[in-house]
Order: sequence, then C-alpha cells, then structure tokens
Amino acid sequence: LINGYSVNKAEEAVHYGVNQRTIQRDIDDIRTFLADDTAASGNQNDVIYDRMEKGFRLEKIYRMKFSNSEVLAICKILLDSRAFTKKEMEQMLDKLIECCVPESNKAMVKNMIRNEAFHYIEPRHKKVFIDKLWTIGQAIQNNNYIEIKYHKLKEKAPVIRKLRPAAIMFSEYYFYLTAFIDDKETRQTFDVLDDAFPTIYRVDRIEELKILEEKFNTPYKDRFEEGEFRKRVQFMYGGKLRRVKFKYNGPSIEAVLDRLPTAKVLGEKDGVYTVSAEVFGEGIEMWLRSQGEQISVL
Repeated sequence: LINGYSVNKAEEAVHYGVNQRTIQRDIDDIRTFLADDTAASGNQNDVIYDRMEKGFRLEKIYRMKFSNSEVLAICKILLDSRAFTKKEMEQMLDKLIECCVPESNKAMVKNMIRNEAFHYIEPRHKKVFIDKLWTIGQAIQNNNYIEIKYHKLKEKAPVIRKLRPAAIMFSEYYFYLTAFIDDKETRQTFDVLDDAFPTIYRVDRIEELKILEEKFNTPYKDRFEEGEFRKRVQFMYGGKLRRVKFKYNGPSIEAVLDRLPTAKVLGEKDGVYTVSAEVFGEGIEMWLRSQGEQISVL
C-alpha cells in the first residue's frame, strides 16, 4: 500500500493461505492505525476501495486535521461563548467530534465536555441566526449593499437601514455586523458622523435581511480592517478613535495588556504601571470603571 500498489483481497488470501475475512480485518486494522496517526501527525491518509482497479489502495491526502487536544479546546471555547441556542450548540459539538476525532477517542472527548454541555445556558434571545452570518458574509465579499430591519434596544418599533456591510465580529456572547451608513439624514441622529467609523449591529436583533443588487466600491487602501478595529474596541461599543492613559496597580499587568491589545506600558514604579492605549468608542469607560480602585485615569 505504501509503495502505491492496490491490494486485491482474493489474491492476497491465496498468497498468504488465509480467507478473505482475514485480509479484510488486516485492512480494517490499517485504517484504524491511520486514523490514530492522523490525530498525532495531522496527516490524513486512508485505505479506499478503487472500483477501477478492483482493489484497495492507500489515498495519501496529507491534509491537516485537528488533534484531539485541539478539538477539546475548540469545544470548550464554543461552550464558553454561549452564542447559540442549546440545540445548535449540541449539533455543532456532535459534528465537530464526529468529523475530527478518531473513533477510539470520541467517547473520551464527549465525556470531557458532557457536564458543561448538559448545563449549557443558551442566550436569552433564543434566536437562530447562523444563516444570516453567511448571507452577510456573501454581501461583504461581493460588495453588495444590504437592507435590514433592526430592533434597537429600548425602542419598540424596528428601524430600516441601508448599509455597506464591512465585517462580522464576535464579542461577549454575541455576533455583530459592522457597517457604514451612506444616508446623511440618518447619520445626523448619531453621536459620531464621520464615515471613517462604522456602526455596529447585533446580528440576533436583525429581524429581516435582504441583499440588494446595488453594489459599492471601496478602494483597497480604504478597506475596513476588522483585525485593527478589534484591537481598539471594547464590548462592541462604537465611537470615535481616541487615546486613554491610566495608572494600574493591580496584580496582573498581563491581563490589562491582553484586554487592550494596543496598550503600551509607559513606565513602572513600585508595582504601579502607567499605561496608554488607542481605543474606539465608549466601551473603554465601562471597562475602566469595572476595574475599581486598581485603575486611576490620567
């Protein structure tokens, strides 16, 4: 098999003086070994039956797959996200384990997440919106305007918005759409009028979504970079780009630097750090207040 030959069960049974069931068991053992090796090395190979050659051959795929530990980590992250309904979460976990974990280890991985999955608390909105993510993604890739009916917080009637979709992002249990509004009349009601800053919409609050035929053009140099935006936004609250400087006297400066990826330590004295960061919007104020006496804003 390794040398590229095909194996005919009947011929091999005669060659080794055994019945065909013995050869089939050998092939099954090789398949099991290859599945276990996939988990260890990431290279996926399999023994398949080739009808043209009327025999089994080794199909060398050499495709990276998740290891057992990677699948376990992803399952834990999914559960902690609390982004989906309980039914959706169970289906995703089952598919992930079924597709990516060797048969011999599936029960072990399931046992490791069973208690957390059983006590999983779904989001209170209880809405299924995963197909909307794909629809929005297609609009972004094809530069199509979209129209949404959106239910804002503290307002009974939904609003209609025509948007230039920019990115799909995830933060603190929810998926968000970042987009730009061309309608100047609508923008007059916003705190931030500058086109350089996107508006942010929770995807589960989008009641209706329609991709429009009208397209927009964004020069490459002006493209929205969600990675850079993500570094600077807290709790997905939009707003102007600004700088903040503060002193931190808590136990873990690493936690602060992880929370604010743009943060820089300007100095340290007696365990008190002076930190500056570049951020978008009002979310930073919420985070600063949550730190209590560990932070004093300069």
